[in-house]
Amino acid sequence: MNNSYLFTSESVSEGHPDKICDQVSDAVLDAMLTDDPQSRVACECYATTGMIVVGGEIKTNTYVDLQSLVRNVIRDIGYDKNGLRFDADSAAVINVINQQSSDIAMGVDTGGAGDQGMMFGYAINETEELMPATITYAHKLVKKLADLRREPGVMDYLRPDSKSQVTIEYADNGEILRVDTVVISTQHDPDVSQSLIKEDVISKVINSVIPAQYLDDKTKYYVNPTGNFVIGGPHGDTGLTGRKIIVDTYGGRAPHGGGAFSGKDSTKVDRSAAYAARYLAKNIVASGIAKECTIQVSYAIGIAQPVSILVNTHGTSSVNDRLLDKFILDNIDLSPKGIIERFGLRRPIFRSTAAYGHFGRNEFPWEATDIVELFKKNFA
Repeated sequence: MNNSYLFTSESVSEGHPDKICDQVSDAVLDAMLTDDPQSRVACECYATTGMIVVGGEIKTNTYVDLQSLVRNVIRDIGYDKNGLRFDADSAAVINVINQQSSDIAMGVDTGGAGDQGMMFGYAINETEELMPATITYAHKLVKKLADLRREPGVMDYLRPDSKSQVTIEYADNGEILRVDTVVISTQHDPDVSQSLIKEDVISKVINSVIPAQYLDDKTKYYVNPTGNFVIGGPHGDTGLTGRKIIVDTYGGRAPHGGGAFSGKDSTKVDRSAAYAARYLAKNIVASGIAKECTIQVSYAIGIAQPVSILVNTHGTSSVNDRLLDKFILDNIDLSPKGIIERFGLRRPIFRSTAAYGHFGRNEFPWEATDIVELFKKNFA
């Protein structure tokens, strides 16, 4: 009996409508942190044909030229041509930002969490990044499309909006057997054939991203399966900040507390505690004491320390998970202040997180493995 199983994750490019909104939200956050590191920001966007609305609750001592900032982000992404029905020069930018609630400020000013909720971190040793392979390859596929779009003379017909999906067949023991299916939908100019797009996507994108040993003659490729993808971006579908939270995290491989990241400063534990939980899970797996690790933390608004922490090594460790719970609480400061100081989260580093995943990318401080020796010393 064949006990193999399939698992799928998806990603979307920086030109996807939801990701446009995420990047604008985080660009607003970065701009405010640049001049006022104590800024409190909860910024969300909505984008549709010919317009983008920027709203939220903000407390800051700086000024940001919102019109220029938003237009520059849209232009950087690639919406810089007339005819797309959404571009940097013609889109209306509507500002509906308000002040942060004084009730929320009362709890945050004393060092407490900016909201209640639960957050999850995850790591697994099936890739170099200690991330699930499905989401890792899905991100790399749409990132490769974006890179080639900017490279003159390679795939000049590409437009900014694209999506990917990767299905991997696993053995019953969790070993990767093969890639079963790759789906890529990419926006394009109207005067290009679908056969050329498929040929280029397979040869220049898929084959350069997914290791050859995982591709075989049974791997299925679906490139622009509707047959056409000219209309895209916010003209093809509305965008909203925070609507791609599974893309942002682990591709469905781990639980999610439901809170989005983009546009939120790090007093919001939706963001900062999710980063801390990933950091802890990654260091546990990197230390070799577990092959897989999920960590849940939870907070109450206005309270600094977590209400709970739960480590689950999925039966891959000889260490009792409850000992890991206690060790983390005793040795790692998981208050918002402690997390912010550990990772330097009052710096303008967030716009780059808003596309291609918040995890598995070593440029981010929460991806460091600098407490591996601490876990080894006490548990290995």
